[in-house]
Amino acid sequence: MRSMIQIISLGLLISPVACTHKVNIVSPEGNHKRITHEARSKKVMVASQGGGTTRAALSVLENGGNIIDAFVAASFAISVERPHSTGIGGGGFLLYFSQKENKVYAFDFREVAPLMATKTMFLTKSGAPQPLLSQEGGLAVATPGLVRGLFEIHQRFGKLPWKETLGPAIKLAREGFPLYPELHEALEDRKNLLLLDEEAKKTFYTPAGEAPYLGTMIYQENLAKTLEVIAQEGADGFYEGKIARSVVETVRKKNGLLSLKDLKTYKMVERTPVEGSYKGLKIFSMPPPSSGGIHVIQILKMLSPYELKKWGPQTTQSVHLTANAMQRAFLDRALYLGDPDFHPVPQKELLSETYLSKLSKAINHPKALGALDVKAEELPYESSDTTHFTIADEEGNLVSSTQTINGWFGSGVIAQGTGVILNNEMDDFAQKKGAQNLFGAVGGEHNLVYPRKRPLSSMSPTIMTKEGEPFMALGSPSGTRIISCVAQTILNTVEFEMPLYEAVAATRIHHQWRPDVLKIESPYLSPEVEKELKEKGHNISHEQLGCSIQAIKKVKGHWHGVSDPRGEGLSLGEL
Repeated sequence: MRSMIQIISLGLLISPVACTHKVNIVSPEGNHKRITHEARSKKVMVASQGGGTTRAALSVLENGGNIIDAFVAASFAISVERPHSTGIGGGGFLLYFSQKENKVYAFDFREVAPLMATKTMFLTKSGAPQPLLSQEGGLAVATPGLVRGLFEIHQRFGKLPWKETLGPAIKLAREGFPLYPELHEALEDRKNLLLLDEEAKKTFYTPAGEAPYLGTMIYQENLAKTLEVIAQEGADGFYEGKIARSVVETVRKKNGLLSLKDLKTYKMVERTPVEGSYKGLKIFSMPPPSSGGIHVIQILKMLSPYELKKWGPQTTQSVHLTANAMQRAFLDRALYLGDPDFHPVPQKELLSETYLSKLSKAINHPKALGALDVKAEELPYESSDTTHFTIADEEGNLVSSTQTINGWFGSGVIAQGTGVILNNEMDDFAQKKGAQNLFGAVGGEHNLVYPRKRPLSSMSPTIMTKEGEPFMALGSPSGTRIISCVAQTILNTVEFEMPLYEAVAATRIHHQWRPDVLKIESPYLSPEVEKELKEKGHNISHEQLGCSIQAIKKVKGHWHGVSDPRGEGLSLGEL
């Protein structure tokens, strides 16, 4: 067995390039002794939001598996380790760069609306939105796609037997893991909802109905048994039979619409990645129904002509222009994005050089533009929680995958006897045109509910190449903030030439058009910069954005991995 290396660093000794500007960065707080945020390796690298998940992926690679086997192992393990963020009751996206083919594949195993869903299902008789109906309980549950997606991708590209890829997740569920701060916070936040469910109460809370102390072992025996069925029977073990019946019966008891036909007929979709170029690099990201890829590229292309490096990161002008670019991209999100299988998305037009040149000029305004002042340009004719992991192997293949059940613990509905926590992905649809979802995103006409439709997403798994060779792969959780966090990490790495750790750890901003607020996380920007931004008319709010970037970059023949110090992830490589 090859040995694993763990390197803890602030990026100052490992990184080959030193940033010439002093920037505010996040440092690990108290947990750096047990968590590795940064690592280097010549062979393989895994960066994920969970230690058990990272080790699961590496163990599969060590046992002769390939990068897709590792992707499947990580997907099931993270479902166990981050039950508040993701799971087999949810869905997600995968970008896979095959070095041999010099090709990027995009797979969409996003949830879909049940067959009985209607565009008015969350409205009162007078037409008013009812947000809680799409966030909690049976109506919030969309048809899960994760298991079907993993199985079909593995059938096509995997090397090891399917059963072996689930082994680490089954072991993790049965043998347990210590309760960590993020999961504890989620248990406290969703306690009133989860305590209504006997299985959730038994699995995650004390007999007195309290969240356990940090470090308490969390066991998920029912989920282990469910994973064993899936290991033996493949996707049919989830979408048909006893587990499927339990999922449907539980949802129906909670007034939901899911049916056995919804599960049996779910289909994964292979899509064409969105592509763009930036500073000599080629960017591949997720296409609709994710809005992430289009808007990450839009933000970078709008900023490209301004050579932000001359001002430096976290300076007034750089932040001002970046916020304006984010704001403008989110207007397009509300206007044009949705499920392309139901509404044509003008992807080519939104990424055309002519259109982006217009937007680039429009953001160069001395004052902040109010939400009402940001106008749509004529096109040329023609989701707080989620999880992400990134994997690279010694052949130069890359995997970037974002997966979710949407909000913390999804709908709060657990399929009885299975341990499967079901998503609340129906909240990612627009309840009505102009209504806002859990993350404050404004819904457009193209994102209204319709049977078998996929809700709009902000998940942005991204892969970058340079002259056909792998350069970088990254992604993040955190709803609409994913787009801005991924774009800023690329800016920091490519435009400002920061070492990868600093690029990930640097203070981030977020602007999503509406609400009309420039959000700045801690550690905040300098008082002088924030004062000047306010003078430009920016309405500043200090709050954490929830992003947790998992990034891998090729540096002088080595894979360099960083798991965001804001979270409790792990970056590991093999010698």
